[in-house]
Amino acid sequence: MKSDIRVCAAWESEHDRPVYTLGDTCPKCGTEAVNSAPAPFSPEDSYGEYRRSLKQRRRE
Repeated sequence: MKSDIRVCAAWESEHDRPVYTLGDTCPKCGTEAVNSAPAPFSPEDSYGEYRRSLKQRRRE
């Protein structure tokens, strides 16, 4: 489930702190607003095996 709260996509270059909104655009600069929530964690991660093997190969 996606979060309804969005953050200005260009806040690091346009603002001194993140600007949150419920709309599709930033209310201060008009830039697109993106989903602010991190990707959900699932113990049944279907790609976890591949991610772990790649991480292991990078260590070697």
